Parts: sequence; C-alpha cells; structure tokens
Amino acid sequence: MGTQDADPGRPDGGVAGGAGAAGGAGAAGGDGGDYRAGFACLVGRPNAGKSTLTNALVGQKVAITSSKPQTTRHTIRGVATTPTAQVILVDTPGLHKPRTLLGERLNDLVRETLLEVDVIGFCLPSDQRIGPGDTFIANELTELRSVRRRPVVAIATKADAVDRERLAEHLIAIDQLGSWDAIIPCSAVSGEQVEQVRDLLASFLPRSPQLYPDGVLTDEPEMVMIAELVREAALEGVRDELPHSLAVVVEEMVPREGRPEGRPLLDVRVNVFVERSSQKAIVIGRGGSRLREVGTNARRGIEALLGQKVFLDLHVKVAKDWQRDPKQLQRLGF
Repeated sequence: MGTQDADPGRPDGGVAGGAGAAGGAGAAGGDGGDYRAGFACLVGRPNAGKSTLTNALVGQKVAITSSKPQTTRHTIRGVATTPTAQVILVDTPGLHKPRTLLGERLNDLVRETLLEVDVIGFCLPSDQRIGPGDTFIANELTELRSVRRRPVVAIATKADAVDRERLAEHLIAIDQLGSWDAIIPCSAVSGEQVEQVRDLLASFLPRSPQLYPDGVLTDEPEMVMIAELVREAALEGVRDELPHSLAVVVEEMVPREGRPEGRPLLDVRVNVFVERSSQKAIVIGRGGSRLREVGTNARRGIEALLGQKVFLDLHVKVAKDWQRDPKQLQRLGF
C-alpha cells in the first residue's frame, strides 16, 4: 500500500481548490486541461457504509470497517486516480447527537472537514429506513449550504441488501429528505455502481492537475494505519458498548537487531486502552485467547501494509472514563 506523509492541500489546512499541488502531476494528470482533482467527503450516520465505500472507491483497504458503529475516529484519506480525475476521499466519523466529550469532538471534526472539501457524499444505507439520525445530518448539510455552497451527492449505500422495490422506495425517501445535486444507489460489497459514484463525485471537482503522484492510495502515516488495523481487529465480535470505549496507541516501531540479511523483522509495541477492568477482560478473553486472535488478525493486516514481517506486542490498559477526560483525550490523540 502506498503511503505519503506530506499533505498537498486541504482539508486539513493549506492549499485551496486544487492549485499548488505537491508531488507533481502524474502521467494521467498532465498539465491540467480538463483533468479534475480535489477533495470529497463521505458523511452519514454511524455504520452507514462510509468506510466500506471509501475502500471500494480506492480499490484497496485504507479505512477500517466493522459491523459496530462509530469505528472511524480520524479523517482518513483514500486517493482514487483515473485517467480523467483524482478524487481524494475523506472518510469521517459518523455525525451523531453526542453524549460524551469525545462525541462532541468527533462532530466538530466532521463539520470542519465539510467546510473545506469540494463535494460531499451523503451516505444513506438502503437496508434501513430514513430515521432521526439521517434527518439530523440533512439539516446540518442544509445549514452548511446556506453558509458555504457545497454540492451534495446523496448515495444510497448497501443497495445489494434490498430488492428493487425497496430500493425505489428508499430513493424516493432520500429525494424528499432534502435538496441534493444528485442521487445514486451503489453497493460497495458487490461493486455495483462504485465507478459511477466515483465519476459522479469527480464531476463536481475543480479542474486541476493531480494532487498526488500515481500509486499513492492514502496519506495517512503508517503508525495511524497500524493503530486502526489493531482497533478493527479488537472490535470484531465484542459487545456493543466496547467500540466507544476502545482506543489504540502505537508506542514504538523498531527494527529487530541481529536479524539475517534479507529477513528483517519489525517490533511493534501497541497499547489498547479501555475504560473499565471488565472491558479489559473482554478484550483479553479467557486465558488470553481473544487477545491472541486480535494480534494474529491485526498482524496480517500490518504485514500487508508494511510489506515485511512484524512482531506485534499488544498490551491492554485501563484509562478510566477517558472519553470524558480532556487530558486523557489529548494523550490518546483526540
């Protein structure tokens, strides 16, 4: 997986529009002309399929997915490059009515991102009725458009999970929910209409050379990606309350000394934080069985990311009520 730490522009501050691209344009980007490049943000209530769609649009895993809601804690950029456009996807936490300081900070993160991108994709899962959460986000987007005009594409995700009649009903409900620049159904799992979603988002981007070189799929630092892979593995198969209470910090990444030439090994030390001792027991499992499973699954993803063998040293620690503690939130990277 290609990674790049340099930030060529928005939405975290810096270059606007698409001018002044860093890294130079790749072969497809040429000298600009009719080429389009810019930032697209996927929003939606928790578990609306935003991360899965990001990965499908990029063509490789750059955002963690889980059957549990609220898994995304950072804005993760995926870069989808075609001969005619480059769409830089910003995957955000789900907008929701916050119950903790962490929830408030995640919502602020989404709003700040929405003000900086070129187009917004509003994800509404086809297998669920339009609910209060969708209405809350629709109202937020309407307010945003009154402050700063941004095109919004309504995306009916998970279209493979329903029949045609139910999908048609869902599309009508989306149309009645607000005023959108376009509405399109897709399935990130089956791949149905994923390319059409990418091209539709690209049509709203400014004319610009490529912002990233060919081959770059994300600009997330490796340590952030590793932490996300560990958190994804830890979230699988646990109780519903745990995703909100689990944070991961990569403490150290160092090459193992004395390894044979051509067989490097990277030692990665990771701390998994929970809020209560009972949650620690859940993550570790009986006799450490679950933690070993988490380590095995996470290591596979990390080795695929880094392209080398890894020794993953996992530790589970209790940081009492960290979601409500400003000092602990800062220490954990929020």
